[in-house]
Amino acid sequence: MESWLLTNEASVRIGVFIGLFVLVALIEYLFPRRVLTAHRVGRWFSNISIVVLSNVLARFIMPITTMAMAYLCQQNGWGILNTVSLPHWLEIVLAVVVFDLAIYLQHLMFHAVPILWRLHMVHHADPDVDVTTGTRFHPIEIILSLFIKLVMIYLLGPPLVAVLAFEIILNALAMFNHGNIALPLWLDRLLRLLLVTPDVHRVHHSILAEETNSNFGFNLSIWDRLFGTYCAQPKLGHRKVVLGVTKIKGAESVNLLSLLLIPFRSNPGSYAINRRWSDDES
Repeated sequence: MESWLLTNEASVRIGVFIGLFVLVALIEYLFPRRVLTAHRVGRWFSNISIVVLSNVLARFIMPITTMAMAYLCQQNGWGILNTVSLPHWLEIVLAVVVFDLAIYLQHLMFHAVPILWRLHMVHHADPDVDVTTGTRFHPIEIILSLFIKLVMIYLLGPPLVAVLAFEIILNALAMFNHGNIALPLWLDRLLRLLLVTPDVHRVHHSILAEETNSNFGFNLSIWDRLFGTYCAQPKLGHRKVVLGVTKIKGAESVNLLSLLLIPFRSNPGSYAINRRWSDDES
């Protein structure tokens, strides 16, 4: 089983990614939550291109994958879960939950540290939020995120299946909760008790600082509730809330080359945690 996971990880992840991407894109088309403001073709080209570029660079730059690191930990007894005796299913559940907490804290950190916020602005500068926004991250942010995952795997020592499951869940829910999807309100209320829904995460993409500084979760909604960063609805409602970053507009927010250069030439203002832009800066 382990050798099969190591050998087929890439094909499994790519297959699931493409299938879910098409599914979410179809649901968006049939049941849109908002009218998109930017030209879809150019925006989609840039957003999809940047995720391809990020993953290619990560493969070349990082010497090891998350699955390979989990295998090394297992073989060498590294990590907390390799030093205790727990049922296999419980190890998987614990690993997925701990990884999700780590992603929440990482997201918080990318808003709190000015140099990291410069990178993360590429994600937030999208003038619309849809399935492609969930894949739109600067290559340097992707590489840093991968490094953090490798450290977490080394410390935790999770089963291989837990690592693969979390990667798939993270990608799937990132596309889902960035989706421009009009869920029935009763379903949204039910799902958000546990998961981050599109309406929950859309608040996080508002240009209003107090809304940007909320709803940091990607998978489980419990972390925002637990740590006091949960915001139920945007002040202007989901159809009128303005998305993006105040200082980044027009071509800079959708052109591929401009996106790659955002961290190096855009004024990050006051970093997102506490205050992103003052009134005289907007």
